[in-house]
Amino acid sequence: MPNIVEEFNEYRQRMNEHILADNNKVIKRIFNLDTNAYQAGALDVKTKELLGLVASTVLRCDDCIKYHMETCHNEGLEKEEVVEALSIATLVGGTIVIPHLRKAYEFWDALETNK
Repeated sequence: MPNIVEEFNEYRQRMNEHILADNNKVIKRIFNLDTNAYQAGALDVKTKELLGLVASTVLRCDDCIKYHMETCHNEGLEKEEVVEALSIATLVGGTIVIPHLRKAYEFWDALETNK
């Protein structure tokens, strides 16, 4: 069975390098802004990642969901915390996000398997 976590990270890294190699100032600034926005500030990193996860789920971005799920996992969040955030996302986003919820659960399981 393919390792969905490794596949996601390898693809993301390869394509980010490819995109950034074009040296487009706007794209580089957006990437930098995204990186800096999730640094600790008035809100801690865990809270910001949960906010990112909820927004990504409501917006139905599977790559973004995976990214935030992995960061939540790496930050030491418990499954119950992540599931509670996903429950809010499902409430706000409606039943159309359920397919993304399935993928989120699958990805969390893969993260737990890869510990």
